[in-house]
Formats: sequence, structure tokens, C-alpha cells
Amino acid sequence: MTSNNRKRKPRNDSRLSARIALLGRKIVPAQFDAAEFLAKSGLGKTLLALKKKHTLFSQGDPADCIFFVQDGRLKLTVVSKSGKEAMIALLGPGDFIGEDCVSAANSKRLATAVSITECALLRIEREEMLRVLHQEHALSDVFCSFLLARNARIQEDLIDQMFNSSEKRLARILLLLAQFGKEGKPEKVIPNLSHQMLADIVGTTRPRVTFFMNRFRKLGFIDYNGEVQVHNSLLNIILHD
Repeated sequence: MTSNNRKRKPRNDSRLSARIALLGRKIVPAQFDAAEFLAKSGLGKTLLALKKKHTLFSQGDPADCIFFVQDGRLKLTVVSKSGKEAMIALLGPGDFIGEDCVSAANSKRLATAVSITECALLRIEREEMLRVLHQEHALSDVFCSFLLARNARIQEDLIDQMFNSSEKRLARILLLLAQFGKEGKPEKVIPNLSHQMLADIVGTTRPRVTFFMNRFRKLGFIDYNGEVQVHNSLLNIILHD
């Protein structure tokens, strides 16, 4: 009989120790950066460029994604069964559009989004947005802050429409377009919007917008020659009783 009592080769203790050390090492995951997530394309995310006066989505379209505005301005409008159109929101950099897709109750778009300037946006698939919201508190905080600010803005818009004159509403829209009241330095110069578009946003007629714009310029509240430059003094229109 042959003997099987051959000596085994000794294990490489140094290699085994290295493996054990690697397994025991605490792996620290990379910290999630919400700003970076909203700035770049990736899995379930696509960067989009939208020209002026183009429709991002229409009322009744499938609500299968959400958009983050990196640059530019858009308006949200709704159309009644009788065909009457009304603007319900004016959105810009740092805002989300189409957040109704996050709610399973809304499978269709409730409004139409149209660009009023050239825009840069990030399109995020619904499933990817829900996944990251559930896993990353940093993005959840950003999204909740937006929703709370949007809710407050809706209430302010309603009060503005019900109780303020068209002159005050126009002044408020110009200040909002110039980013007054938001973090960071106000833009001062706002996008070149026609008086008809401003009238649609404010809810008045084009001649009245032209009259008030000329009045604001004479009073030194704004300067415009193609582009509109907004001064802090325009706040006097809103604060004046």
C-alpha cells in the first residue's frame, strides 16, 4: 500500500493575514453629495437643454419623471375644460418641476411646463428619484425644503391675486425674477420677457404692463433697454399701502 501521509505545504501565513485584515477593515462609504447628484447625468438621469418657448411636458402627459432646473426660467400653466388658461407658478434655478410624479396618486401631469428662457435641466426617472429619496437624507432635505417653499409661494400668490393691484403684482413678479428674497446675490438683470408674457404671468393686460413698466422706469425702480435691471427700490411699490 502506498502511504498518503505526505507532508502538506505550509500555507502562506502572510497572504492569509492580509486577507483577514482586509475583511476586518471598516469600509467607509463615500458621502452623498446632493448638489453633485443634481448637477450630473448618470443612472436614471439625463441632462437636457430646452430652447425658449418650448414645452417640457403638457397637462395630461404621463407623470413618469421629475426635472431639476439648473438654469433658466419656466412657467406652469393649467387649462380649464372651457379652454381658459391660467399661470400657476414661475420656476427657476434650484427648483423642481413635475414633482407630482413622486406621488403614486398622480399618474398624469396636472399642468403644462413651458420655458420662458433657454433652460438647462436634469431629468430624473421616477424610480431613481424615489430610490435616492429613501436612501439619502441629504437629497430628502433639499426636496422637502423645496416643497415647503413652494407651498408658501402658492399661498403668497393666492393672496397677491386676491388682494393686490396689478401694479403690485407686476412689481412682485419682477422681484421674483431677479431672485430677491432667495439665498445668494440677486441677479438684478432679469430675462428679456415681452410685455404680453408679463401680462399673462401677472393676470392683466399688455397695455397696463407697459404703463406700469414705464412708470417704474421714470421712478428709478428699474432700467430697461431690452434687458430689465431691477433695483431694490422697487420694493417700495409692494410695501406702500
